[in-house]
Amino acid sequence: MTAVLNALERRVLQEDLAYHQARILLLVDAVSSAPGHARKLDGLTKLAKLDFLLRYPALAPAVLDGLTTADSRLHLTADELAEPTNVESPMIRYKYGPWDDRYYAVIGALVGRGLLKYTKARKGSVALAPTPAGRRLSTELSRSDAWREISERSQAIAESSSGLTGAALKALIYQRLASLMDRPHRQVIR
Repeated sequence: MTAVLNALERRVLQEDLAYHQARILLLVDAVSSAPGHARKLDGLTKLAKLDFLLRYPALAPAVLDGLTTADSRLHLTADELAEPTNVESPMIRYKYGPWDDRYYAVIGALVGRGLLKYTKARKGSVALAPTPAGRRLSTELSRSDAWREISERSQAIAESSSGLTGAALKALIYQRLASLMDRPHRQVIR
């Protein structure tokens, strides 16, 4: 009964906006802290592609040259390796690759709560960086059992994507995961 209840609790938590806010905060903090990202996450395309790799961690080594399935920071299970698209919080195939319609609400909530801020970006882009309060919360989350794996995955993905733009990440995803991206727009990636 406990395993069933824990699975149900996880499922409910992942549907909650707070889950998505915490994950995005950890990802933005990891990217802004990793060398090669200019202390920010530059662009919604880059956010979506890195979040895709975070949510589908068994696919990250196929896309990012600096990662392998043996990287302990990814915390890959045998089930994830066997079924890399069987994830608890799937994304949809959109015009520019993997996407989640919650991004605008999640980013707005994090900015509104003073955990992320908009910062100078490339022309036509939106860049995000954690505020001091956001960094503190990210550090607290990283130390908790519930968020340690997501934090470590975020750090591994941030380091391995150093120097890559959102467009470059999108191109790698389309090139290296072509069969997965060959699907109609708005279809769930499973």
